[in-house]
Amino acid sequence: MTQYQIRQLADQIQPPESGKQSIVLTDDKNTKVVLFAFPAGDGLKEHVAPLPAIIQIIKGEAELTVGEEPVTGKPGTWIRMDAKTPHSIKAQSQLVILLTLLK
Repeated sequence: MTQYQIRQLADQIQPPESGKQSIVLTDDKNTKVVLFAFPAGDGLKEHVAPLPAIIQIIKGEAELTVGEEPVTGKPGTWIRMDAKTPHSIKAQSQLVILLTLLK
C-alpha cells in the first residue's frame, strides 16, 4: 500500500459544463479528502457536514457563507468549520476546492 501521494491539485480535475465533479483523494480512519470542481454560477446550497471540515480554494473565485458570515474565496483561502456549521458556496468563475473532513 502506498504511504504517500503527490498531486498537483489544480491539474487533477476540470470544472464540468454544469453541476459538480468530484474525486476522492483519500478516505481513511482520520480524514476524507475530496477535490470538487464547479462551473461558474454553480455550487452547493446551504448544508452542514456531520464532521469538522476544512475548505481550501485551489483555483477560481467563489462567494461562500460560513455560519452567517459571507466570505469571498480566492486561491489560498482556507476555512475551518466545526461539525454541523451551516455553509454554502457559489462559484463566481470556474472553481476547484479541496474539502477535508476530520473524522
